[in-house]
Amino acid sequence: MDPSQNTMASMGVSGGNGVINPQNDVTSASQDDPKQDLNQVINSIQKTLGLLHQLYLNVSSFNTGLQLPLLQRINSLVLELDNMVKLSEKCNIQVPVEVLNLIDDGKNPDGFTKDVINSCIAKNQITKGKTDAFKGLRRHLLEELDQAFPDEADSFREIRAASAVEAKRLAQAQSSLPNGDVKVKAEQ
Repeated sequence: MDPSQNTMASMGVSGGNGVINPQNDVTSASQDDPKQDLNQVINSIQKTLGLLHQLYLNVSSFNTGLQLPLLQRINSLVLELDNMVKLSEKCNIQVPVEVLNLIDDGKNPDGFTKDVINSCIAKNQITKGKTDAFKGLRRHLLEELDQAFPDEADSFREIRAASAVEAKRLAQAQSSLPNGDVKVKAEQ
């Protein structure tokens, strides 16, 4: 057996008569785990890359005596590509168009992730600024209310405190577990 047939046998392909038998058909195992499906697609991609490399080696040193192993490698590549298509149909992966454009331009797609995170940070800072502005406005209005209507301001604070206690009680009642225990969140 020549070295090309050893390689073919290790890939699960029988040689000799040109018939190709896949070692195992991953698509026959029906699994609902998306992570497992993704791992199967990744493994298929890696196997396809290996087959392409072996095909490149056969083509680069081609002579008529190696025609059968070359045809076998081409057939195994076709089978693996078909297997990859079947496996990929089970995966629902959505890739943003911007990432594909970056890859097409030869850039690192991690830049897209970095830009998205920086955008989120900027929006978070804007929202925090707005929240701080409303807190300052509330504090200012309460000071003005204290000066203009001291009695009403005190009754407002009492009503506000009572409603806060009631809201906390309702939140705790909603967070009770079926066995009667209560989920407790640490106050900050």
